Amino acid sequence: MKVVAFSGSARKDGNTAILVNAVFKELKKAGIKTELVQLAGKKIRGCIACMKCFENQDKRCALKGDVLNNCIEKMLEADGIILASPTYFSDVSAEMKALIDRSGFVAKANQDMFRRKVGAGVIAVRRGGAIHAFDTLNHFFFINQMIVPGSSYWNIGIGLAPGDVSSDDEGMMTMRTLGANMAWLMKKIQE
Repeated sequence: MKVVAFSGSARKDGNTAILVNAVFKELKKAGIKTELVQLAGKKIRGCIACMKCFENQDKRCALKGDVLNNCIEKMLEADGIILASPTYFSDVSAEMKALIDRSGFVAKANQDMFRRKVGAGVIAVRRGGAIHAFDTLNHFFFINQMIVPGSSYWNIGIGLAPGDVSSDDEGMMTMRTLGANMAWLMKKIQE
């Protein structure tokens, strides 16, 4: 089994990646492979509503020249998907929104190709707006008929400067619980 996570942070190895790695630690304990894809510095553009994904039905976006189709391939190969983002003006980053819009459109165009995969959202936040950003991630999972495990709180970690989330004890505990619950759920689905 494998989980792929996508960090929509502009900061490579920042708070968002730290939170994902806390989830990964629990997944690895359960024998689940993990991969973190950091969108920082990578080109990914928004959906242009060309509708070619519905015409082609080839599990790919018709837009070429950025990382999106590579991300879709990783999603297809994985049993679980984590979407992680910092909170920008009460929502996810532009890179994460582009990933959601385009991969979600391609999935719908191809008979809900992420259906019954396990999905979890992770949010890094300085102060407010995290719940709206968390909802954005969960909307992707729900519309794609994915299965979402719970945790001991909403999957958010609080911090501003890189590394600050490591001091958020409750946030880090929430990530560990999420990882354990995600591993349990994935194993139950495999039974």
